[in-house]
Amino acid sequence: MADLILRDVDESLIERLNEVAGLFLLSPEEYHRQILQHALEKTENRSFIEHLMRMPNVGDDEDFARV
Repeated sequence: MADLILRDVDESLIERLNEVAGLFLLSPEEYHRQILQHALEKTENRSFIEHLMRMPNVGDDEDFARV
């Protein structure tokens, strides 16, 4: 398997990647692989934005508030 090196990535983006990966209990590297995989899948002829827009609305923020 090949390695991928990204240069000049904003530090805040890296921090966010780490935070979100942690929420999914994934390493940042695995989460990054999943993002790339989903963004580049060719099963449908849709853009990444179109895939995001097709995600269902699962509720409002207050629906997920801790009690």
